[in-house]
Amino acid sequence: MTEPVIAAPAGRSWDTAPSPALVVDGDGNVRDLNDAARALFPEARQGLPFRHGVPSWLSDADGLVRGETGGRSWTASRVPHDGVVTWWLTDETEAEAARDLLRQERQRVAFLTDASAALLSSLNVERSIEVAARLAAEHLAGAAVVLAPPVQGAHPAAACVRGQAVSLSRLTIEPAELPGLDEALRGFPPVPSRWLDPGAAPSWVLPAGFGPATSIVVTPLPGHGVPAGALILLRTGDQAVFTEQEEIFARLFAARAGAAISAARMFAHQASTTETLMRELLPPRLEQLGGVEFAGRYRPAQDEDRIGGDFYDVHSAVDTGGKESLAVLGDVCGKGLDAAVLTGKIRTTLRALLPIAEDHHRLLSLLNASLLSQDGSRFATLALASSRREGDGVWVRLTCAGHPPPLVVRSDGAVEEVDTGGTLIGVLPSIRTRSAEILLAPGESCLLYTDGIVEARGGPLGDEMFGEDRLIAAMAECAGLTAEAVAERVHMLAAQWIGRRSHDDMAVLVITAPPIPLRPATP
Repeated sequence: MTEPVIAAPAGRSWDTAPSPALVVDGDGNVRDLNDAARALFPEARQGLPFRHGVPSWLSDADGLVRGETGGRSWTASRVPHDGVVTWWLTDETEAEAARDLLRQERQRVAFLTDASAALLSSLNVERSIEVAARLAAEHLAGAAVVLAPPVQGAHPAAACVRGQAVSLSRLTIEPAELPGLDEALRGFPPVPSRWLDPGAAPSWVLPAGFGPATSIVVTPLPGHGVPAGALILLRTGDQAVFTEQEEIFARLFAARAGAAISAARMFAHQASTTETLMRELLPPRLEQLGGVEFAGRYRPAQDEDRIGGDFYDVHSAVDTGGKESLAVLGDVCGKGLDAAVLTGKIRTTLRALLPIAEDHHRLLSLLNASLLSQDGSRFATLALASSRREGDGVWVRLTCAGHPPPLVVRSDGAVEEVDTGGTLIGVLPSIRTRSAEILLAPGESCLLYTDGIVEARGGPLGDEMFGEDRLIAAMAECAGLTAEAVAERVHMLAAQWIGRRSHDDMAVLVITAPPIPLRPATP
């Protein structure tokens, strides 16, 4: 037998609805309200005006409205029907909190993105520390101090108060004076701010004009393998203490700041190391030695590089242990850093072989054996020139090993090719060389050059080589000029020929017999 179904009272779903609801008639009086509305508005009654017992944001509304009542956020919807209006309220507290949290998170992500760009905009250590302190003071606390690891006993530091300029300094301090700082500088996890006593902070922590700190956060700045320093955040006066979420956000910022500072420090270290190594690889400044003029010019294949595969050196007679100075012009296979490394090895080896500089063949043979002992994939061409002053002229002995023969310009403008040659260095177990001797009269010059000069492509159509004929014509115009003028003239013409086009390394070395100075006429 089927039991009869008993209908629920009509008002039960209305009274027990979880959302507060009020019915207001056309005269503005409350006709009905459910249990949730009575709990939310205890002073609201049936028959009383709607304004009595409900907040003004609700009673004055004529559509969808939001407001706060009872410590919670509500959204009220107006639904007219049958000559009355029903107001339904929806609790938006959790949703509003979620929206606020999402809004804060978006702001933080945007800040971290902008902060990363600002921090990485410079590879200067002081600039990175300065930017980190300013951003932290503006967005994370009332003031911030960025402390880097010690350099020569002092900590580079940047301090900033919100709205003020950043001050840079070097602090000679004991990190253990501030709890958590010594650990942060060594890369250990941060100490929660609630464990730190702001009153125990040393005076150097507080920036000038900031006042006593009411809350302090110390967090490490993680770097690339080693800590980049520590970040100290401070609040004072009525500013709220740091929350756990704010401390987590500070660590996110510290991670980006530490990476930027560490990158800047690594760049500075690499730049210093490169400069030290570069100093040994750059072509030397040439001058007159033993009454002989020397001049050189060098242009690497890549304009942004300072070194490459071409090189020249001049060693005085004191270095060679004899009466002759030794000039060397070389061209290493390849270009760029790899070629520069081999260039450095060759120059160092030649420096060690200076005691036998008078014997060109033996010197080149020992250098050849040194290059063969390596991987064998690199070779070089060289031109050696031993010179000494003889009366008003200059005696020069020349030996080329796989290198273009030198050119000599005489006082009358005639250009001669020196009859010297030999095999490449670093290719065969033994080498062959042929030396030649010349005598330069006053004002005459000998030009040693690399193949980057004659093989430089350019001209009107951009595909024609500079060539030996143009080089000989240029040398013919250099009769009587100083070594500096000859080197500059040849280098300038080759550079103008290639323009902005790509090219190989180019180097020239000039040896000149100084002209005899004019003697004043006898009265």
